[in-house]
Amino acid sequence: MSPVNGVATEADRRYMAAAIRLSRCHVGLTGSNPSVGVLIVAQHNGHEPKIVGRGVTAKGGRPHGEVLALQEAGEAARGATAYVTLEPCAHHGVTPPCADALVRAGIARVVVALQDPDMRVDGRGFAILQAGGVSVTLGVEAEAAKEPLSGFFSRVQHARPYVTLKVAQSADGAIGRAGTGQVAISGAIANRQTHLQRAFSDAILVGVGTVLADDPQLTCRLPGLEDRSPLRIVYDPLLATPPGCKLVRTAKQTPTLLAVSAEVGEAAKAPYLAAGCRLLDINDRQDFAGFFASLASLGISTVLYEAGHRLGQAILSAGLADRLIVVRSPVIVGAEGVASPLTNAHLQHYSLTEQNFFGDDVWCEYERRDR
Repeated sequence: MSPVNGVATEADRRYMAAAIRLSRCHVGLTGSNPSVGVLIVAQHNGHEPKIVGRGVTAKGGRPHGEVLALQEAGEAARGATAYVTLEPCAHHGVTPPCADALVRAGIARVVVALQDPDMRVDGRGFAILQAGGVSVTLGVEAEAAKEPLSGFFSRVQHARPYVTLKVAQSADGAIGRAGTGQVAISGAIANRQTHLQRAFSDAILVGVGTVLADDPQLTCRLPGLEDRSPLRIVYDPLLATPPGCKLVRTAKQTPTLLAVSAEVGEAAKAPYLAAGCRLLDINDRQDFAGFFASLASLGISTVLYEAGHRLGQAILSAGLADRLIVVRSPVIVGAEGVASPLTNAHLQHYSLTEQNFFGDDVWCEYERRDR
């Protein structure tokens, strides 16, 4: 049974746009489940339509947005329209299917942005709704709904996280200066935007070279968003991360994972485990697709990679960066500069989707064309 694709009204588009905005609230906080926004709109006794229920997938992934919206709506859900950014689930997991819950609540119509690609759902949610007498309209504001769900779609369809590669580069094409530690390239406004990107990511990735050069914290330090620091991942095949660095010292406060060669001995791993780090074995240090697949198997849907030179080149060459953030600064680094891994040849595979001016910096975002 296929969805009924009626013509969406302007009101449908407005309510769905609001549901999409709601879905963004918990991006990066819902574990392996997608962050789905739901609005329930009722029109009773000739009155103007009114939002009677709101829900977004809860932190940790449960309850789902439909359940929370129905709880808020109560009896007002009967005969109402539900706006859902992703097809309601149809499988029995920790909780019963959301499609069944919508039918039981007496919802008359469900407007959906995107069909769920998960094989456990993938049209089955729509079939449950229609069998229960619920009218279904699919595809409303679908393009806008994809962005907050990009990680979920990548993990389900491609068995790897959605990877954003972010690089701040000077006017002379450098990302740092060799042997001198961290160099300020981007300004304060762009740096705050980077912290915001961290807040909406499941994980942040750096190579061990960045740890050795900068001793970074890799946390979100925006006021009010400190609790949204993502999982910190260091790609470190030889386990060269200093045991006394900030990442290891704070691993019990902010989750930290070190990706190391399976050949590294247990004795070498012991201090890091004692400090609270998690370790992920790498069987082939050149198999970056396999590395990202391992992250997907852990339920990680989005990765923000703050690029260094060597690992950045490898990830770009392997075609594993779905989105680019390039911060172009007027700063001149000089002869000792470490070259950016990103070249004009790489950019030929991407389309510019956004450009902003933050102080003296130009913040550009690109999407891969073949995704």
